[in-house]
Amino acid sequence: MSAKLSSLRVLLIDDNANMRAIIAAILEGIGIKDVRHAKDGEIGLGILREWPADIAIIDYLMSPIDGLEFTRKIRHGRGALNNQLPIIMVTGYADRIRVLEARDAGVTELVVKPVTANAVISRLNQVIFKPRSFVRTDDYYGPDRRRRSDLAFNGPFRRQADVNPKTKVVHI
Repeated sequence: MSAKLSSLRVLLIDDNANMRAIIAAILEGIGIKDVRHAKDGEIGLGILREWPADIAIIDYLMSPIDGLEFTRKIRHGRGALNNQLPIIMVTGYADRIRVLEARDAGVTELVVKPVTANAVISRLNQVIFKPRSFVRTDDYYGPDRRRRSDLAFNGPFRRQADVNPKTKVVHI
């Protein structure tokens, strides 16, 4: 196990104690020992103000602060909160609308329930070894939502297809 993984501090937030135990066992199995637990986003935010986690693994649906609101508070927070904290969301809701909501809130990676060790490890590898840069727009701050880019394109927009060359209309 690499020293990089064994030194990670992970904040695990889920209202289901069994799910926290399963994910904690996966993390321990790959050598991550420093894991703090919270049963909701509000408690998780309190922990982050006192303890600087390297990664947060959060559930989607919790109360009083769910995973989306937690992510928004991190991304737009002030003070002791690390607004570039990698956030891995765990959810049983894999429909397109919910995935897009998570992405647009600033979630870094997503794991769909039922959770497997391979899925958790894969997402950890993504945020540790292939981090995406952060971007800021008028209505978004978070990891770059593009997974790939066209290195040959030298224009001001995301892709050549974003601009119709005949009319110069920007497609959103």
